[in-house]
Amino acid sequence: MRRTGLRLAALAALLFALPMAVLAGSPHQVHDVTITISGATLTASGKEAGLGDEDQVHIVLTATASCVNPGNNKPQAANKETLTAEGDFPVQNGKADFTLSVTATFQPSCSPPMTVEFSDVTVVDTTNGIQLYP
Repeated sequence: MRRTGLRLAALAALLFALPMAVLAGSPHQVHDVTITISGATLTASGKEAGLGDEDQVHIVLTATASCVNPGNNKPQAANKETLTAEGDFPVQNGKADFTLSVTATFQPSCSPPMTVEFSDVTVVDTTNGIQLYP
């Protein structure tokens, strides 16, 4: 009878501790990721929280850059490129701040009156499998 009581007490303690462990690390986006464009450079900045005791997170930024003419015509393959930037960002007090940038370069260059436009922008925390943007 005493062993059964000890087993039940151990099981109850384990069931009580499990939700606490799950709550300790629950990655989520605290603020929206901010996307800024300056010329041919796209920058993504953001914050992820609820990371618990993780050392770092790996963030990947991906975007498609197109060189578009004033008539807004669709670019040919030579005037379009997929860009990727990635990095490891330290976790401090359960949160990580990050900034990544990509710059489009075209041959021939995308000079006025042509403009660089970005599409298919994604920001992903590959450590936790979370898409932060869009």
